[in-house]
Amino acid sequence: MIYSSEVEAMCTVAKGADHGPAPIPEEGRWVQAKQIGDISGLTHGVGWCAPQQGGCKLTLNVKDGVIEESLIETIGCSGMTHSAAMAAEILQGKTILEALNTDLVCDAINTAMRELFLQIAYGRTQTAFSEGGLPVGAGLEDLGKGLRSQIGTMYGTKAKGVRYLEMAEGYVTRLALGEDGTVIGYEFVHLGKAMQAIKKGVDANQAIKDATGNYGRFDEAVRYIDPREE
Repeated sequence: MIYSSEVEAMCTVAKGADHGPAPIPEEGRWVQAKQIGDISGLTHGVGWCAPQQGGCKLTLNVKDGVIEESLIETIGCSGMTHSAAMAAEILQGKTILEALNTDLVCDAINTAMRELFLQIAYGRTQTAFSEGGLPVGAGLEDLGKGLRSQIGTMYGTKAKGVRYLEMAEGYVTRLALGEDGTVIGYEFVHLGKAMQAIKKGVDANQAIKDATGNYGRFDEAVRYIDPREE
C-alpha cells in the first residue's frame, strides 16, 4: 500500500464502533452480506437498449452467489432473440459479479442484469422472505403451459381503431364487434397447447380447433373481423 507523505505524517486515531453491513433479507434469513457467496435469491427485472427498440425481461435464480438458473425473454428486436440465446449459455455458473461485468451480447440484456444486480445486492428479491427460496426450475413457472412468454401485442390508429393481435391467452384470430362497432370480445388460439398436441400426434387442424377459445361477449357480436386482414 502506498501512502502520501501527508498521510504518513498523521498520528493514528483508533476506530470506533463497527457494526458491519446492515442485514438484508435473503430467502427467509437476515444476512450480513460481506462477499458474493453470501448472496441468494430469485428475482426479475427489465432492461432496454440505447435506441429503446426492444426490451428484455430477465429472471435469475441465485444460490450462494452463483447463478443457477436464468430465463431471458425479449421483445421488439429480431437480433435480440439471438443475443438471448447466447446469454442463456453464458449466465449459468457465473457469480452475479462476473455476470454484471460480462458482455451479455445485447444492451437490453446487459441493462436488465444491472437492474437485477441492484435488487439482489440490496435484498429486494422476490424470495427475500421465502424460507429456502425457490428451487432451480422455478423460472419456468412464469411461462405456463407450452412454455411460451406472456405477450401482449396491440395495434391502433386514429383512423381505423384498435386491433388485438396477441393476448395472454394466445394468438388472436378474430375480434368480436358490437352494434356500435366497439370490441366486445375476441377469439384466440393457445399456441403452446396446440404445439404440444401436435407433437403428441394430433392432427394439426384438430389441435388448433381444440386450442381455440374466446373471451368476453364473443357470441353476441354482430360482426367478426380478422385483426390482421381487415
